[in-house]
Amino acid sequence: MHRYLRSIGFSDLKKRKDVNELLGYAIRHASERSYTTTDPEDNVLFSEYLMEVAPGIGLGVRGEFNEDNQFILDYYFPYCRGAQISSYEELSIERHAEKESYAGICDDVKLGVSLIFYLQNVIPYLKQKNVGKNPEKGTSLVLGALSTEGRILLPLEKKESDKKRLKKESASRSKLLDAARNGDEDAMETLTLEEIDTYSNISRMILKQDVLTLVDTYFMPYGIECDQYSILGEIVSSESFENKLTGEKIYLMTLCCNDLYFDVAINEKDLIGEPQAGRRFKGVIWMQGEVNFKGQ
Repeated sequence: MHRYLRSIGFSDLKKRKDVNELLGYAIRHASERSYTTTDPEDNVLFSEYLMEVAPGIGLGVRGEFNEDNQFILDYYFPYCRGAQISSYEELSIERHAEKESYAGICDDVKLGVSLIFYLQNVIPYLKQKNVGKNPEKGTSLVLGALSTEGRILLPLEKKESDKKRLKKESASRSKLLDAARNGDEDAMETLTLEEIDTYSNISRMILKQDVLTLVDTYFMPYGIECDQYSILGEIVSSESFENKLTGEKIYLMTLCCNDLYFDVAINEKDLIGEPQAGRRFKGVIWMQGEVNFKGQ
């Protein structure tokens, strides 16, 4: 049973039989259907069914049709679609070893780490791949995420002058990171000195202040699965929806984390606190992404 089914409002599913019934319902009542071949020389039809249970949130089922035109289930996944573009940085896509699913990798300088995400729109990617096309530079990426544990934290008090200063510093750091990535030694040295100063200041201040007061946001890999992250981000906006099948309440939050914007869906049962704009969300997420292929 998929761990993140509860994130989209299916927390009461306990048996495999119940999951199979849900998957059958999703196929029959899919809001979107798409088809392609995984190989131009292969006549096997790969298909995807998406059933939306709340705006931008739903369940996906993928598989293929055999010679008798019978659908053979390969796998399923819950999803949360983002509502805004998160990045324009260069990215690459790789297939998972065990099934026809894919991971995307984006080197966004704002994060300082390679962002790995679960690719949502596999069918458009396969169609591009079948004609020999790869994601072009400047292709946009829309990120969404699911969470099974999180809590709401109070915001840090910031003056308008502080916000402008932080925005200016962030833009300056992004330029330095981009220059360092292209081999600029002066940028590397400047970043190293800034890291040393930051470490020194935090080591001194942590003796008297709480760490969540010193750290505004963070974005770190979590566990051994590449597309899961521990995050602390500012809530830009928050909405709540009901799963149309179960009635369970789902929070959909737009977060700003290290200047990266993305949406996160979480079951009300798994969230401690009341999400509101300006407050912060701290939790573990499964990152997903939709690549806007040119000509899609």
